[in-house]
Amino acid sequence: MSKTKAIAAAVLATLSLTGVAMGSAAAQESPWLVRVRAVHLNTADKSDPVGGAGASDRLTVSNETIPEFDVSYFFTPNLAAELVLTYPQKHDVYLDGTNIGTFKHLPPSLLVQYHFTPDAPLKPYVGAGVNYTTMSKVRLLNGAASLEHDSVGLVLQAGVDYAIDKQWSLNFDIKKAQIRSDVMIGGVKASRVKVDPLMIGVGVGYRF
Repeated sequence: MSKTKAIAAAVLATLSLTGVAMGSAAAQESPWLVRVRAVHLNTADKSDPVGGAGASDRLTVSNETIPEFDVSYFFTPNLAAELVLTYPQKHDVYLDGTNIGTFKHLPPSLLVQYHFTPDAPLKPYVGAGVNYTTMSKVRLLNGAASLEHDSVGLVLQAGVDYAIDKQWSLNFDIKKAQIRSDVMIGGVKASRVKVDPLMIGVGVGYRF
């Protein structure tokens, strides 16, 4: 009887230790990572001439520094999806250096990433995906000009996380996105503004 009790106690102890180990592993391997970044948005300013080919007047869009929040889900230690979010950002628009108004845009992006060294402190990654931008509160030429409300384009990304501990990390990230819209004056296309920003960001991440 005592031998049976000893065996039972050993089995229970083994199961208990296994459960603790599995729980610890599960805690370490959480698929969720969130980051907060400060991002400098440097616009490409490659708009078409206003009035078509041969014209000299060109539109430019102001650079901005914006907050950014993203959520990543790891399907495997190397493969993840990242949703990048912010709130509507306001830009000034210039025609040959003269301010002609403002607009706001909301540019969420969804990317697929590959992380090269998930078990090392330094974790470089690359990503690619799609950006969907909505334009709002367009006030150009006192209402005489407007922008399309939607822009769909590609996004490319490269970055690196540096693990401080099992949860916290520092992040450096670069993205290049296609954000473009036709400029309409009196219902006629007058130009095509190409924001196409290069986004350089630094921030912190937390792995649940």
